[in-house]
Amino acid sequence: MSDIVIKPVINKADRKAFVDLPYRLYADNPNWVPPLKGDVNFLISESKNPWFEHGEAQLFLAERGGSVAGRISAHIDHLALKQPAEQGMGPGTGFWGLFEAEDAEIAEALIARAEEWLRAKEMTKILGPVSLAMWDEPGLLVKGHDHPPTFMMGYHSAQYESWIDAAGYEGVEDLYTYALPIGDGFPELVNRIVAMGEKSPKIRIRNVVKKRFDEEAALIMDILNDAWSDNWGFVPFTDREIAMAGKKLKPIVREDLIKIAEVDGEPVAFMMTLPDMNEKLKNYGGSLWPFNWAKLLWWLRKPYCKTGRVPLMGVKKKYQSTRLASQLAMMLIEYIRRDIIPRYGATRGEFGWVLGSNGPMNSVGEAVGGKINKIYRIYEKRL
Repeated sequence: MSDIVIKPVINKADRKAFVDLPYRLYADNPNWVPPLKGDVNFLISESKNPWFEHGEAQLFLAERGGSVAGRISAHIDHLALKQPAEQGMGPGTGFWGLFEAEDAEIAEALIARAEEWLRAKEMTKILGPVSLAMWDEPGLLVKGHDHPPTFMMGYHSAQYESWIDAAGYEGVEDLYTYALPIGDGFPELVNRIVAMGEKSPKIRIRNVVKKRFDEEAALIMDILNDAWSDNWGFVPFTDREIAMAGKKLKPIVREDLIKIAEVDGEPVAFMMTLPDMNEKLKNYGGSLWPFNWAKLLWWLRKPYCKTGRVPLMGVKKKYQSTRLASQLAMMLIEYIRRDIIPRYGATRGEFGWVLGSNGPMNSVGEAVGGKINKIYRIYEKRL
C-alpha cells in the first residue's frame, strides 16, 4: 500500500472528488442509477443536513498515484449512542458508509482509516455501511445486482461483499425489498381480509391532504417513530429532520399514494408510496442541467411509472402483533394498488426495506405475493 494515500476531505475540491467518484466507477454499469449530485452534496453538508445537529462525520479520500481511487465516511450519531444496545446501537457504536473503492487494496486502506478515526473517538463497535443514517441508504447490496434500484435505494459493486468480509466484518442484519406483482390483484386470502376491514365501522382509510402537508408529515413521522421504536437499528427522527423530509418529499408525493389508517378516529397506521423517480433519473447523469430540470418538472406533473415503491410504513406499537395490524397493512397496500394502476400506469410494486428480523412485516410481504428481489446487509465489527 506504499503508493496509497488516505486523506481527509477538507476543501471544496476534495468534496467534489468525493461526490464525483461513483460516476466514474459505475460508468459502464447499466444497473447503477446516478443520484443527483445536489442530493449527495446536501447529504454531506454540515450546514444543510439536520443529521449533523446530532451527528459528526469525517470524509476520507483514497488516492493512488495522485488519482482518486476510493472514498469512505466515518461517523458517529449521538442519538444512536443513546439507544438500547439490544437494538443494535447504543454506547460505543460508530459507523462508516458512503463507501466506494477501485479494488481490494484500496478498500482495506479506507476501512482501516475509518476504524482508526472511530477508535480515536473511543468507539468500541462499528456498523457499516450506513450512509449516513439508517433513514438514508443503509446496508450493502448483496443480492439484486442484476436490476436497477428504485428511488432512495442504493447500489454497490458485487465485489464489495468479499472485501468487507476480508476486513473482519460479519453480517448483523439484512434488509429486504419485496417485488410485488400488482396488475392482477392479491391472493384471495388478502382480498377477504381487506373486505372484512371495509365492513368495519371502526376503520377508515384516507388520503393525506397535501394542503396540510406539513401537518400530515408530522403525523406520519409521529406514527413512524412510535411504530419503529423497538426495531433493530432504530434512531428517532428529530423535529428538524421531519421538517426537512417533508420539504424534500413534497414535490414527488401524491395525495392518493399516501394513506393513513384510522381506528375509531385515531390515526394509527400509514403507508407511503412514491412513483419510482429512478426511471427518470437514470438518464440524467446526476445533474438537472441544462434541461433535465424541465423534463423532471414535466414528469412530476403526472408521474407515470412502471414501479411504485413503498419506502415507509408503520403501525402504532399498541396494535403490533395483533390481527388488526396485519389487516390495516393489507388494506393500505390494496387501496394504494387500486389507485396507482389506473392513475399512474404502474405494473409492479416494491415494498421495503424490511428488517430481516421483522417477522410480521415479512409475513405481510409474503402474504401479498411479494418475492425478495434485493438484500442489503449491515455488517458489524468489534474494535
